Amino acid sequence: MKKTISLLTLLLLITSCGSFKAQRVDSDESDEKALEITDQWVQRDTEKVVSEILTKISSHKGFKRYLMKSGKTPTVFIGEVKNLTAEAYFPINDINDEFLNEISASGDFILIDASARENILKEITYQHDGMVDPNTAKSIGKQVGADLMIFGNVYMKPATRKGKTIKQYSVNIRMTNIETGLEVLRTRSKLSKYSEQSKSGW
Repeated sequence: MKKTISLLTLLLLITSCGSFKAQRVDSDESDEKALEITDQWVQRDTEKVVSEILTKISSHKGFKRYLMKSGKTPTVFIGEVKNLTAEAYFPINDINDEFLNEISASGDFILIDASARENILKEITYQHDGMVDPNTAKSIGKQVGADLMIFGNVYMKPATRKGKTIKQYSVNIRMTNIETGLEVLRTRSKLSKYSEQSKSGW
């Protein structure tokens, strides 16, 4: 009897170990499969909201008025989009990176690299400490100032009842004229995620 149980256990282990399967999928298929295993924020959610926000920015009447008045491609400083949800592991860095990449790819803005500014200042200071040929040292004060600053927040309102959950996310973006302090635009993208959990699990 013990030998039979051991043999069955071994067969179950072999079967479970041999059932793993992996394959590459595109973003849409990955999103659909992710919904089968999690109600957390995933990469496709980031792509959707960033795309929607950029579309809203380009068609925003306040932004169009600013462009007509300035008559030039705006130089922008991208501030941090902050995670104000209750989810400690919300991928806020993914949103910030995606937003920067798509703003750059749009060609509608000149980006100021905020993360590089400190390192640039250190390098310029080093060049003027006598370690670099003065003829090749770069001058302090030659950096371009930003016209606009973009920043924002992500909120999430959850509601749960009898194993059913709805998470309502809101990604809010603001653009401000640095010189005047006036708001150029305010826009947001909303995304909801619904899930059900049975008594035995997902």
